Amino acid sequence: MTAPTLVTGASGFVGLALVEHLLARGDPVIGFDLTPPPPAALRAFAALPGTFAAETGDVRDETALRAAMQRHAPRRLVTLAAVTADAARERAMPATILEVNVGGVVAALSAGLACGVERVVHASSGAAYGASGDGADLLREDTTPLRPEGLYGITKQAGEAVALRMASLHGLDLTVARLGTCFGPWERDTGVRDTPSAPLQILRLAERGEPVVLPRPSRRDWLYVRDCAAGLVALLDRRRLPHTVYNVATGREFSLDEFCRSLAALRPGLAWRLLDDAEPARAANVELYARYDRASMDVSRLRTDTGFAPGFTLQTAMQDFLDWRRRDSVPTPADASAPAPVPGPSTGPTTGPTATHD
Repeated sequence: MTAPTLVTGASGFVGLALVEHLLARGDPVIGFDLTPPPPAALRAFAALPGTFAAETGDVRDETALRAAMQRHAPRRLVTLAAVTADAARERAMPATILEVNVGGVVAALSAGLACGVERVVHASSGAAYGASGDGADLLREDTTPLRPEGLYGITKQAGEAVALRMASLHGLDLTVARLGTCFGPWERDTGVRDTPSAPLQILRLAERGEPVVLPRPSRRDWLYVRDCAAGLVALLDRRRLPHTVYNVATGREFSLDEFCRSLAALRPGLAWRLLDDAEPARAANVELYARYDRASMDVSRLRTDTGFAPGFTLQTAMQDFLDWRRRDSVPTPADASAPAPVPGPSTGPTTGPTATHD
């Protein structure tokens, strides 16, 4: 029987996808998050062969993490909890972003070390590459400088450095996974992830019958979240890998223009266009993460060391995503409103139930 896995940030976007993937193959999983998974996720999990237990708590609270681990005795840990902040949140609560994205890593690893965890995958992000992604050919784990720009990327770089140092100090079998830009099932407004993925923004516009206006084609290596989960598990299942850091991406690119074309084939009547040069930037109704399209991440290391290959093309991902929206979609406002403030430690819990990475 596969050893139990504890996932922090389990009620977030990538967290739910990872839990679902593990349960689908019969694994026991413990989800640790501020909030339990949404009812739609719990229904989906109940139909799968694995067993799931939800633990609520703040990822910065080592005592709560230890208590959960003592109850369930996980031998594997995936750290996904994070606050994915935009500039407004950076200005308002930089300390909270740091506490969750770095302090939460320390708390989770400290609890794991105290409770017999043997294998860890720490989720970092392609955002750690930052400005190096502007104009590069490929982002490589061993040669591309890390030049993060926002607090999210800065704290993801710091979090992976802290994780690797703790692993070295304690002899812990830990791998860092730099995740690509995800889209797909279980993405929703959680209050700690400030910009939805562009594909979700487009799909919401299509569902409301509104035309899509793209600020630019935005060609990049978009990562379907089910492939992201499979990549994480490919790393988790292998002990003492030859490298400590792996990009988790597809090695394939598509543009948002191509995404719209694929969506239109399944939802006839969708209208979309690119922003005209003469129009103001505010005329676009899809918000992108950065002013440039980040270079693709090299996946040769992941492929060579784990055998991982993405299971979805753009077309099959689109069909799967639409099927999921009809079947299991979590109710959410059609337009992401301004996220609620994340309270500090003295006023309430804050770990983001999110795990979406850019």
